[in-house]
Amino acid sequence: MFRLRADLVESIVAHARRDYPREACGQLLGLEGASPVRYVPMANADDPAVQAYSWRFDPTDQLKVHRQALTRGEVSLAVVHSHSRVPLRPMTDSGLPEAYPSPKDIEFMALQPDVHFVIVALKRRDDAEPEVRSFCFDETGEVVEDELRVE
Repeated sequence: MFRLRADLVESIVAHARRDYPREACGQLLGLEGASPVRYVPMANADDPAVQAYSWRFDPTDQLKVHRQALTRGEVSLAVVHSHSRVPLRPMTDSGLPEAYPSPKDIEFMALQPDVHFVIVALKRRDDAEPEVRSFCFDETGEVVEDELRVE
């Protein structure tokens, strides 16, 4: 189970709405073994032509976030990004975006197998019910959904 404060979920969803239809991305930080205490929104550094269905951290920004976290005794507990209603996204049978890792997401997850992956799916910018889900690797190396408990 991945526990997340309601105010952090609100910050993540607000960031996804601001960046819509581009994919938003960021990191959840906190003490190792504990629940996240802060969300750090980051710029999508992927090619602007593909930002509607792809994301990437800028390595320099990622290093800054990592260094700031270290000074606070924090670690990255989760990588966050959004999916929006655009072509090439994981879709449900209804054709709407789904908060589920794409093959590219899974490749990125493999680089940090101990970190959760939180995905927000927005059907539109003002989506009143965004889907927010958490994923991780299980002991066999398979990607599984980890129950997200918002507190």
